[in-house]
Amino acid sequence: MATSYVHGYDPTESHRLDDQARTLEDLLHNGTRYPAGSRVLEAGCGTGAQTEILACRSPGASITAVDIAADSLAAARKRLAAMAGADVQFRQADCARLPFADHHFEHAFVCFMLEHLAHPENVLRELKRVLKPGGSLTVIEGDHGSFFCYPQTHMARRVVRCLIDLQAACGGDALIGRRLYPLLHGARFDDVRVVPRVVYVDPSRPAWEEGFSRGTFIAMVSGVEKAAIDAGLIDPAAWRRGIEDLKATIGQGTFHYTFFKAIARRPA
Repeated sequence: MATSYVHGYDPTESHRLDDQARTLEDLLHNGTRYPAGSRVLEAGCGTGAQTEILACRSPGASITAVDIAADSLAAARKRLAAMAGADVQFRQADCARLPFADHHFEHAFVCFMLEHLAHPENVLRELKRVLKPGGSLTVIEGDHGSFFCYPQTHMARRVVRCLIDLQAACGGDALIGRRLYPLLHGARFDDVRVVPRVVYVDPSRPAWEEGFSRGTFIAMVSGVEKAAIDAGLIDPAAWRRGIEDLKATIGQGTFHYTFFKAIARRPA
């Protein structure tokens, strides 16, 4: 599975993922609960931020969480170890070549993983293979092209564009949210439904200003500063100006972003 995680694996990124998961839990996980006794595969679990939410919301389900990165899995195991009663197993594996038999799981869940893949359709076909006939697949992805803010400057747009271009250079697609329906349809899933989950922030929602605008989106963009400058996409002064312009929306402006949540079924 060709993948390169543009955001890196340092502790700052892990902390950002934790903040993101907590801030977006109700928005993204609303409606996602799995029956007691069902077997659920989480593909691309990373450090377990989403795994913890899945286990809390579906306490009777048996969850198998898979990731290719050993360090991320170690962090995920540590996180879930303190969660009493959670039925979660972790496996290191390539999500394009899963170590499970055909028709093994009733449900599969993917969050913020396909955007980092050069060929997401390969993973979708593999997920379909390990799902039982009629089993469900839930996919959640963002789309950085859906970002806008007020006040919005050229430099603010430029630093966000740097992240989009860096991810593309790594083989990923930061605009993948808009592609979920054709991707799932192309992988021959049935009953594909895609619903936008919109984040809107203004000063009347201070928790969202801190949790999403500053703690999730601006932190995510800020994390690729060195990579963007080293790649010659922008100079240091322009980068600093763009980040400050993004921060200027907090306390006086507005912020908007759209996630896309897709639900589909393996053909019976």
